[in-house]
Amino acid sequence: MTTASISELISYPVKGCAGVPLGEATLTEAGLAHDRAFMVVDRDGRFRSQRRDPRLALIRPAIAPGGEHLVLRAPGLDDLDIAVDRDSPGGKVELFGTLYGGVDQGDEAAAWLSSMLGAASRLVRVPPDHDRTTGGRVPGTSGYADSSPVHALSRATLDELNRRVPGPPVPMSRFRPNIVIDGWDEPHLEDRADRVVAGDAELGYARLAIRCAVTLVDQRRGVRSGPEPLRTLATYRRAAAGGVAFGAKFSVLRPGRLAVGDAWTVLAWAESELGDPRPG
Repeated sequence: MTTASISELISYPVKGCAGVPLGEATLTEAGLAHDRAFMVVDRDGRFRSQRRDPRLALIRPAIAPGGEHLVLRAPGLDDLDIAVDRDSPGGKVELFGTLYGGVDQGDEAAAWLSSMLGAASRLVRVPPDHDRTTGGRVPGTSGYADSSPVHALSRATLDELNRRVPGPPVPMSRFRPNIVIDGWDEPHLEDRADRVVAGDAELGYARLAIRCAVTLVDQRRGVRSGPEPLRTLATYRRAAAGGVAFGAKFSVLRPGRLAVGDAWTVLAWAESELGDPRPG
């Protein structure tokens, strides 16, 4: 039960857009390298999310290992190759009511995104002096992620959900994890993994992942698709503070390299915030 393995690594260079599967990656203090380093904002600098803009799911980013180039691809549009601006003076952008810095990536990127989304949009990058602290049991830092920098979810947890969901199974992509864990028979063990070693890195549990309407978006078609999985999760995964929990968020205690196939070794366990994680 202590050791499982990493079966998938996924980075999301542009917040809200499609994920990039990785065979190996550097885990930085702010999560997987380049994860949520970019964000799409509206004309007022407020972040765009699949909650209101599900077509973001159709945008497939690709980023150079050093982060100097970003390519955006989407159906019906020519690919856009962006020479990433990291150093220009940044403006203010808003994420969940808090202001952060953002380096604007220019008018060409803005026009491309506005055409794709049908609404005025711009692309910003985390500035070099980005200083954001995320809370939880183990505080951390992240780029433009919703909260803590690493989201981990086990296949056993998804299997338990799909055992309960009426109709077609819900794919892992609906939950947009960074790390998919395999090898556990019992669901929701990630809720209790207090300290974890994976590859050269070490992680500390921060909080449960509270799910939102993004899980209702079909990631292949960029449209909302029915009430699942939130309807079923509400029957057995309600969090005391509100919402439903599925998966766990982690902060980075020690950066390092990760690869698919690496062991996911739990060094210390803690009680789940939801109590007994075993299905009823």
